[in-house]
Amino acid sequence: MSAAQDAVTIDQLVLADAPGRWSALGFELDGDRLQLGAVSLRLAGEDAGRGIVSWSLRGISSTELDGLPTALSEAALPVAAGPAHANGVCAIDHIVAMTPALDRSVQALERAGLALRRIREQPTPAGAPRQAFFRLGEEILEVVQEPEHVLAAREGSEQRPAKLWGLALLTSDLDRTVAVLGEHVGEARAAVQPGRRIATVRRSAGLAVPVALMSAKP
Repeated sequence: MSAAQDAVTIDQLVLADAPGRWSALGFELDGDRLQLGAVSLRLAGEDAGRGIVSWSLRGISSTELDGLPTALSEAALPVAAGPAHANGVCAIDHIVAMTPALDRSVQALERAGLALRRIREQPTPAGAPRQAFFRLGEEILEVVQEPEHVLAAREGSEQRPAKLWGLALLTSDLDRTVAVLGEHVGEARAAVQPGRRIATVRRSAGLAVPVALMSAKP
């Protein structure tokens, strides 16, 4: 089996969100599901929990991912990625997970078979001091160390598990996607990644998870 075939990949993400909120933003749904590249999103409704409820992964050796709610998937990879949506979004660029203990989370993910690409020892604009990056097929998992002020706010918070937090979606034409979403998205600005831009979906869109939109790689 080749390295590409043997890699850990994402099958499905389950979100505690209403399908109508996504269709109102120009996403094309099949019932409670939508396809983003090779990844399926199931919109399970607000009663399913909070934010990103869980995910399923192919190729993992363990579902113990430092608290990330994970199921093993034996579904085959799609033969072809899903088409772009009417708003121009075509795939997931990366998934963001938050952790109070980055080194602990990295060790758990590596034990489960995820390959660490790199650790960035520079703060994000939001103040997170370190981030670790894992490749999951075409998508990236970005694991973010919570800032010190977050940890200091609660005694013993370092013992909390990691959690799936947000999504960055890839669009073929960021300016067009921003125009389609209108008042529900902020202005495009330079991203941390060189040569790329990013825009944040506002709370007025009513989505259950933080979502950002990213331009394609140059």
